Amino acid sequence: MNVENGVHDAHYFVPAPSKWPLVGSISLFCLALGAAFWMNSVAAGPYILALGFAILLWMLFGWFGDVIRESVHGDYGKQVDYSFRWGMSWFIFSEVMFFSAFFGALFYMRVISVPELGFGIGHLAETHSLLWPMFNEAWPLASGPKVEAYKAMGAWGIPAINTALLLTSGATLTWAHWGLIENKRGQLKLGLALTVLLGVIFLFFQAYEYHHAWGEMGLKLSSGAYGATFYMLTGFHGMHVLVGAIMLTTMLVRVLRGHFDQHHHFGFEAAAWYWHFVDVVWLILFVFVYCV
Repeated sequence: MNVENGVHDAHYFVPAPSKWPLVGSISLFCLALGAAFWMNSVAAGPYILALGFAILLWMLFGWFGDVIRESVHGDYGKQVDYSFRWGMSWFIFSEVMFFSAFFGALFYMRVISVPELGFGIGHLAETHSLLWPMFNEAWPLASGPKVEAYKAMGAWGIPAINTALLLTSGATLTWAHWGLIENKRGQLKLGLALTVLLGVIFLFFQAYEYHHAWGEMGLKLSSGAYGATFYMLTGFHGMHVLVGAIMLTTMLVRVLRGHFDQHHHFGFEAAAWYWHFVDVVWLILFVFVYCV
């Protein structure tokens, strides 16, 4: 039994004892403490928060580096690959539930709460007229004298361009995947690079859209239910695009270093699953936030 390099048997690989869970716990503690101090105007807060992020990055590079080295060394068999696939599947399922909560909130406000507040039923009609005499049953929701004026985001223009970018990125990623399966390394590299580039362009367009919406259209987080749901849905999706772009960039670096072959490339597949999930979420978001 070699404790330093992990334990092998016919079915599974047990990694060596690792410091990274402890390092991750320390980083999370620093992040929470720094954020709490910062919000309470303690001078050391921002520095502790920055230290937490630095430790977190160290952990990510170190821990994932260990996994990559074990994979390249050939330590992972079919059972480990099977576990990785289930783990990534459950992770994406948790992300589905995450976005479902926000889409559910949007659905509840648009289909249930706003019409109910606008059209009081039976004996509730008089109560509604007394409690909300100036309420206007319309979407985007903006009623009352204290609500700032704003405009709803249109579907065409930047949102439509971003939709085309993400759809194209899904095609280039699939093209890269076929290049890996057929052992066409040039196609694999080019397809991955194009996918990352399209993701970065998407993020630049979204940043410009936010600047335009906030500064020129008056659409802010405080702009009622519409502003809150718009920024929460598009903002979290943008964060997922950023994470996906980082994952695919890591895969591109690994490809350039000669990693993966036709039969062993789950790291690439996991990143591709995540990116296609992000694409699907954007299509739903584009329809229900921008178009409907």
